[in-house]
Amino acid sequence: MRPARALIDLGALQRNYLLARQLGGGKAVAVVKADAYGHGAVRCAQALAPMADAFGVACIEEALELREAGIDNPILLLEGFLEADELPLIDAHGLWTVVASPWQLTALTDYTPRTPLTVWLKLDSGMHRLGLSPAQFGEALQALSRDPKIASVTAMSHLARADELDSDFSATQHAVFEAATRDFDGPTSFNNSPALLGWPGIRSDWVRPGLMLYGASPFPLDAPIPHVLSPVMQLESRLIAVRDLPAGEAVGYGARFTAPAPMRIGVVAMGYADGYPQLAPNGTPVLVDGQPTRTVGRVSMDMLTVDITALAKADVGSRVVLWGSRPSATEVAHICQTSPYALLCGLKRVACLYRDPESVG
Repeated sequence: MRPARALIDLGALQRNYLLARQLGGGKAVAVVKADAYGHGAVRCAQALAPMADAFGVACIEEALELREAGIDNPILLLEGFLEADELPLIDAHGLWTVVASPWQLTALTDYTPRTPLTVWLKLDSGMHRLGLSPAQFGEALQALSRDPKIASVTAMSHLARADELDSDFSATQHAVFEAATRDFDGPTSFNNSPALLGWPGIRSDWVRPGLMLYGASPFPLDAPIPHVLSPVMQLESRLIAVRDLPAGEAVGYGARFTAPAPMRIGVVAMGYADGYPQLAPNGTPVLVDGQPTRTVGRVSMDMLTVDITALAKADVGSRVVLWGSRPSATEVAHICQTSPYALLCGLKRVACLYRDPESVG
């Protein structure tokens, strides 16, 4: 069988969630949208269910997958409902929904649920993607707060530049949010992963950790962040061939790498069809049998090549780690000029193997 696989440490996932809740000081929505950022939504939710205050997903399909798997924690639809006819499903499955657009507010007002609904009302504090304007938000907050069809309302917004520690835009957005909720005595939610890790002065009742749950940092490699995250995924494969390359010979498509001297080249069963970056440059770090080395040549659909000249014992069957504790997904993303979000969410055709948690307090 093809040896490409992702090892998922569910204990590390739990530790990262508990850190997020500790940093937030209140309750935390564990964001498991996009198949838990490529880690497997059902297994991750099952591991977090005993401790998670709620889960966050993008859409109702993701919520129903968790419900069908037996997850009975609160589940928040972060984009809200995309069609009004989803409201009966939200009602039937006890889902929480964001309301972020005027048409959603109208549809919600026109719907009579079996039991009162839990709503998170979203303010556009400056990101200008989803959310009500401050004027619309204030009116909607008052209307929903006195509507008997609504069980509770949480005021929320989303940060656009929290991963930029030298930007004052997060403080500007927070000021807009504070002004819009000044007369609201209900719960609030403002902090995402970068806000939790890098902006301790910004607080809210509910926090929404996403990327940090999976042990990856949203910040540049040299950012002064004191918190230690536990990598959850180790992406690995094995060498399936070894080649001796004379000086002056090229390897791979486009002859992008030419051997400056005689080299041993290892061929790894991992390519861009698995989610490894196609444009990873020569020199992207990997481990072979635990020893650091580098990629050489262009990444192809099913394979990539690595330099094993200095690794005398490396041979067919040697284990190759593409990212994990070392090198980290954040480091690989930086070198490949992408983000750890894209790396993790782009994983496909790779079997996930899960390590169950031992005990996390």
